[in-house]
Amino acid sequence: MKGKIERIVKILNSNGKTISTMESCTGGACVNAITNVPGASQVLNFSAITYSNDFKIKMGVSEEVINKYTVYSKETAREMAKAISMFALSDYGIGITGKLGKRDPNNEFGNDNQVFICLYDKNKDKYIDFNMFVDRDDRRDDKKEILEVIFCKLLEYLENV
Repeated sequence: MKGKIERIVKILNSNGKTISTMESCTGGACVNAITNVPGASQVLNFSAITYSNDFKIKMGVSEEVINKYTVYSKETAREMAKAISMFALSDYGIGITGKLGKRDPNNEFGNDNQVFICLYDKNKDKYIDFNMFVDRDDRRDDKKEILEVIFCKLLEYLENV
């Protein structure tokens, strides 16, 4: 995975592009992986970990979208990706929301172990949506699996833009 992230940082840097993340269930694992690569400071503008609905909303996610589709939805991941891109003035935003095996008393809806991810390209106003199911015995392993998919999809997109 490290090689993919290094390639992503190199592509972003050589094109003068930036990226930001708004993460929920991954708890900052995505931005952490990016910052482990030399040169990340040239391409990473900002990141937010928004576990609660209130802070998603404070960061620009529509409360109406959360109420209509639930916090665990493609629509919320889209809102997260776009909101962080706009907030941080980044070319690309990543939004990640989902449940990693634990019941959420504040959000009863949604499938356990389903994660929704959106990559947002601000310059093209384009959303790349995907979701996945993870069910490892350890949340760290779930996060690694999620990151592998995110960085594969992001690299594929950046190499074809």
